[in-house]
Amino acid sequence: MADIFNPTQIGLELGGGALIGGVIGFTAKKVAKVVAVIVGLELALFKFLETKGILAVNWEAIGGAAGNATSQAAEAPGWVMSLLAALPVSAGFAGGFFLGFKKG
Repeated sequence: MADIFNPTQIGLELGGGALIGGVIGFTAKKVAKVVAVIVGLELALFKFLETKGILAVNWEAIGGAAGNATSQAAEAPGWVMSLLAALPVSAGFAGGFFLGFKKG
């Protein structure tokens, strides 16, 4: 029975998962911020070029593409979450990810 429940091993797995999750969550938020700035600058550039008559932008198509991307992301298969749930470090990873994302 001692081989199944080893508190030291569980602590190492939770701590390691939390550390890795924290780093990934922090990095994910930083990357998301950079992507948001780039997309915002790109849209501002499109609008500027459109007002100067250099470029014609179909804003409805851009809005439709953004809507399609978000709906596809919401319907993505849950294989990633099921994989994480199968790992012993998933609780530590999830906690660390959310903490790292919040601090990022």
